[in-house]
Amino acid sequence: MKKILLHIPILVLCTTMSLISCNASKNTNINLPVDIADRPTDEDSQKYDQAQLDKLKASIESEVSGEKCTDASDWAFAPMGVKSCGGPQQYIAYPKEKETAFLERVNDYTEKVRIFNEKYNIMSDCTVIPSPTALKCVKGKVRLITPDNDPK
Repeated sequence: MKKILLHIPILVLCTTMSLISCNASKNTNINLPVDIADRPTDEDSQKYDQAQLDKLKASIESEVSGEKCTDASDWAFAPMGVKSCGGPQQYIAYPKEKETAFLERVNDYTEKVRIFNEKYNIMSDCTVIPSPTALKCVKGKVRLITPDNDPK
């Protein structure tokens, strides 16, 4: 019985020392990123700027993608983005009721793309994107109709 009582303090001491040593071995330098993906972004890089443009474009497109189209006359379209040799990157349809605020965002995006193209000397394919000739509602979604995809 005395032998068992002698072993209890030794066991408690070993357990305590193990817990203390595990706590002390934790990395206390919180300035280092855990993963390379968590490293600070270089806000002056082309990749960073492109990601910001992509986010803005996705935001603009998602703003109108959920809108239901029942009458094409309630919709309009606008050029969006700019190619380095001129002309828009695409056209986007939007409900006329949101025209003022929406066009401000589209124009802001287009200007940022122009600045990006100049800053990084971007070259484009210079393909002319045909302007839509009409808008149609198809299954609740608006469709841009161009001369090459007009289902007459």
